[in-house]
Amino acid sequence: MHQLIVGQEDVVDGVLTAVFAGGLVLLEGVPGIGKTMLVKTLGEALHLQKARIQFTPDLMPADVLGTMVLEEGQGARSVRFQPGPIHTNLLLADEINRATPKTQSALLEAMQEQQATVGGQTRALPQPFVVLATQNPVEQEGTYPLPEAQLDRFLFKLLVGYPKEHEYAAILDRTTAGKPPAIPAVASGDDVLALRTLVREVPVPETSRRLVTRLVMATQPKSPYATERVNRYVMLGSSPRGAQALVLAGKVHALREGRFSVASDDIKRAALPALRHRMLLNFEGLGEGLTSDDLVREILERSASLEAARA
Repeated sequence: MHQLIVGQEDVVDGVLTAVFAGGLVLLEGVPGIGKTMLVKTLGEALHLQKARIQFTPDLMPADVLGTMVLEEGQGARSVRFQPGPIHTNLLLADEINRATPKTQSALLEAMQEQQATVGGQTRALPQPFVVLATQNPVEQEGTYPLPEAQLDRFLFKLLVGYPKEHEYAAILDRTTAGKPPAIPAVASGDDVLALRTLVREVPVPETSRRLVTRLVMATQPKSPYATERVNRYVMLGSSPRGAQALVLAGKVHALREGRFSVASDDIKRAALPALRHRMLLNFEGLGEGLTSDDLVREILERSASLEAARA
């Protein structure tokens, strides 16, 4: 992927981790920093069928899921299912927060159960199924906040920042001079499914399980592990899906490091992208200028201090 994507190592790493863990990704960043190119490059490297939905306020559920079409021919009528763009392997949901709540709710079944129900019939989505959704943090006019239930279905939320100064030269060379580099297909959909099966077989020691539990409970106000600022500024903490995300991501990190057991560092490495979108701040926290990232880092620092004290 880095034959075309310059920099953004953490973002590429997070996307690959989510793909191998079987999760969905929410990418947040300003326009023009390569979110769409990242999805296209991933599809070419994994040789997956790709589709794109440009979310707008007038987008309807049928535009996403598909619809039943009445056909006439040779004196007879028949009803045929016309699949929507969601029936693909790799879906780019561009500016997902511009769709109405009605359309957002239609996505919940596909995101969680990887199936779509149209006309009373439920159809399984192609496997592997990967959703990379983007949202713009700046342009808030005409947007609808994603429901908490939908945010919770994303394994990771990744922040795509501006390139570093030394990366601009490579970006210009690859995008304004000659043809862009060709991306070879280095894996297939079957490879991704096999890797997902392997990931779930990685054992998780009891110490790592306890760490996952403490980190997730530390995001929940009034829990025994919550910090003072979490109790004061957080309205909703992470659900058990946050714990599942930490474990699955930890398993992928362990395998990518050549280890066959999940270590504490694997869990901590996944904490920010797995928990930042699962903490909902109250008005006081927003007024103080806090972010969920600030609180997740505080939780990690407190966890490290407790570990050091026990040692």
